[in-house]
Amino acid sequence: MSYPQTPWTLKGFAFQTLHLIDIATASPFIPPELAIVSAAPGKTLGGVYLAQYGAGSSLEYNELIVVAGVVRREQTIGAWVSHIYVDNPDSVAGGREIWGMPKELATFDWQVGAQRVVVQQDDRVLCSLSSSWRVSLLRQTITFPAYSLLNSDFLRFDATASANFGLIGAELEVPNTSPFERLIDTVPISAFGADSLELRVDAPKVVAQRVSDIP
Repeated sequence: MSYPQTPWTLKGFAFQTLHLIDIATASPFIPPELAIVSAAPGKTLGGVYLAQYGAGSSLEYNELIVVAGVVRREQTIGAWVSHIYVDNPDSVAGGREIWGMPKELATFDWQVGAQRVVVQQDDRVLCSLSSSWRVSLLRQTITFPAYSLLNSDFLRFDATASANFGLIGAELEVPNTSPFERLIDTVPISAFGADSLELRVDAPKVVAQRVSDIP
C-alpha cells in the first residue's frame, strides 16, 4: 500500500451528527486508561461523521467515523473513535499504521445530489443518513483533538477543519445488525453540514503507554 505522509489534507464536504450516549454503553468501546467525560448526568457526547474527500486531497475517499465518546487524559480532552470505515485501501493502511485507527473497507452510495448516503460492508448496511433543510452559518475554523491506540502506545493528534458550516435536518438510520448499533441508538441532539471543507489531520504524538487490556 502507498499512502502520503502527514499531515493529510482532505477537501470535500461532510455531515456530523451529535448524540448523548450512556457512559455505561460507551465504556466497553473505550480503553480504561482514558477517563470518559460527561456531557450530561450519566452520558457522554458521541456521534457519526460522514464525508467525501475529492480533488485536491492527499487521498480521495469516502469516510464514516463513529465517535464513542469524549475522553480525557490528564487535562486534555479528545474524541475516541471506536469505528471507522473508508473505501480506499491506501487510507486503511495509512490510518492504521500512522494513527492506529481501526479502519475497515466499506462502500458508500451517495444519492439525491449527495443529500443521502448509504454505507455498507458486503450486504450489511452500516448506516444511512439523509439531509433535508439547512440553516447556513459563517465559515469557521475548528480544531478538535482525538486519541487513538497504536500497539501499546496511546496517541493524540489534532484535526483542523475549515468549512462553511450549517445546521441541518438529518435522519440517521443504524440497523440493529450494524456493529455500532448499541452506541448510536438515539435521535441526534444536533446535526451539522460542512461545505467547502478543508480538513488537516496532523501527525500523532505518543502521550502514554497502555497498562491494561480492553475488556
